Amino acid sequence: MVVLEEEFQNISPEELKTELPERQPRFVVYSYKYVHEDGRVSYPLCFIFSSPVGCKPEQQMMYAGSKNRLVQTAELTKVFEIRTTDDLTEAWLQEKLSFFR
Repeated sequence: MVVLEEEFQNISPEELKTELPERQPRFVVYSYKYVHEDGRVSYPLCFIFSSPVGCKPEQQMMYAGSKNRLVQTAELTKVFEIRTTDDLTEAWLQEKLSFFR
């Protein structure tokens, strides 16, 4: 079972990373305003699995074991993983989304 822990609105990736625990895994579903090179704007729904180095192996296994089922059930297509909260930046997210033009 997945439980909604917190919900934020109008939060940047940099602000979001300060809300994530540094030593506990989390699933994040994030709607991001993405401006394409040709000027089009889209709002992709991104699934970010935060699995920091140093968190308890039991927690990592529990989250990793339920990740695919959650992604399939929610029909999410933009799926990313970070191993440290410092990785979650606007530049990182834009780079990841550029593959989905």
